[in-house]
Order: sequence, then structure tokens, then C-alpha cells
Amino acid sequence: MAVNHYENFPVASWLCPPRLRPVITAIYWFARTADDIADEGDATAATRLDDLAAFRADLHAAAAGQPPSARWAPVFTPLAQAMADFKLPVPLLADLLSAFEQDVRKTRDGASYADRAELLDYCRRSANPVGRLLLHLYGITDATSLAESDHICTALQLANFWQDLSVDIPRGRHYLPDDACAAHGVSRSGLAALQTTPNTLKLIASQVDFTRAYMLKGLKLPKKVPGRAGWELRLVAQGGLAILGKIEAVGYRTLDVRPTVGRADVPRLLWRSLTM
Repeated sequence: MAVNHYENFPVASWLCPPRLRPVITAIYWFARTADDIADEGDATAATRLDDLAAFRADLHAAAAGQPPSARWAPVFTPLAQAMADFKLPVPLLADLLSAFEQDVRKTRDGASYADRAELLDYCRRSANPVGRLLLHLYGITDATSLAESDHICTALQLANFWQDLSVDIPRGRHYLPDDACAAHGVSRSGLAALQTTPNTLKLIASQVDFTRAYMLKGLKLPKKVPGRAGWELRLVAQGGLAILGKIEAVGYRTLDVRPTVGRADVPRLLWRSLTM
């Protein structure tokens, strides 16, 4: 299935080898459940952080071969089996939890990201572990491939941010870095009001340009991943580039609208994947 809930990452699709579908699904449900703890419902920030701490404790218990708590047994029972069968790197799973905890804290405090370096560090924990976990399953561990995966995953995360500005900002999620806002003469109050101005358009355009260049640095990776997974990775990367193209096509007005990739875009994505 392809799942939109957890950013732009596909999970256990028909392109995935059958033997890997259970482990990929287990990783997805781990990430989705933690994301829901951090983001869904009306719980207080303190409750969310307490729940994420308990979730982290269950992760480490599962990694140690201990039974999970009853609360999240449907998540950790298959994940524990996947960790045992595939020796999943626990620090990568823990990094995802760190990113979700950061989301809660920044939303609670109304905080933003000071600069691109801070935002990229967030992506290192919120997005890059997914790609590295998938490469682990395929036995791809060389430094160059891992770096290329990081570029693709971070670019997908950033594309999602620029796509979702009209949704994230009202929820207290501020991903446009402070230094970039200042450089373009854009105020936080203006962004909070979702005011589209020539300066905000230039700001968003600059982030889209950076994200596209970042994605392109990783595009040698799909040719290294064997079989159907390599084709899926091609589609994922092209989907991210397509989102950036959609943002550009609406004149970078993502404070007003949320562009999406739909069924009508599939033939173009397939063609671009074939001709990479």
C-alpha cells in the first residue's frame, strides 16, 4: 500500500519484495503510531511527551527481547520480530522518536528553526532514518549510498514542508528558517496570517530551489538498489520532484493553496522514472 499519512514515503507497495513487506509494514506502523502520539487528538504537550517516553521505553524493551507493554503490543510485537529477523539498527528508530518529540516541543513553544542547518538536523532524524532502514534491508551500507539516500529523504521531507505551509503554520509548525525569512524581509506575524506577498513568494521559491538541488544529489542511488525496490525508489524521487514542480506551477503560493500529485500525474512519473 502507499500511505500519505507518514509524509511522502511509500510503504509495502506491490513493488516491494514479498519477504520484506512484513518488516517494512512494522517499521511504518511504529513511525505512524509515534507520529499520531505527537500530532493527533487534543492531548496536552506534556501528555504527548510522556507517551513518547513510554513508547521509547517499549522500543528499547523490544530491542532487548522483553515483552512489550499491552498498550502498544500490536506495534511492538511485529517490530520485535522484525528487529530479530533483520537486525534493524535501533538508533535509527530512536532518531524518529527524537524528531517527533522535537515537533511537540517546538509546537508547544511556538518555536521555529533558526537556520537551514537546524532544519536539516531535524530532517536527519525525521526522514533520513527511513531511507537508511530500507537500505539496511537490501544490504546496502556503503557511505556514498547512505549519503545519497539522505539527500533523497531530506528533500522529500522539505518538499512536504513547502507543500503544506498553509496547513502547518496554523498548527504552530514553522519550518521556514528564521535567517531565510529575515533575508527576504518576511515576518513571523505575516506568515502566521498566511499573507502572500512578493517577498514570501521569493522566500518559498528559494527553499524549493534548494530542495530540488538537494534531491538531485541523490538520484544515482535508485540505479544501485536492486529489482523492484529500485523502481519504487525512482518513483518516490520523481514524486518529490513533481511536488516541487507543482509548487512552482502555482507560483509558490503555498500559503494559499496545497498542490498535490494525483492520478493524472502517474503517466508522467512513470515516464520520468523510466528515463532517469
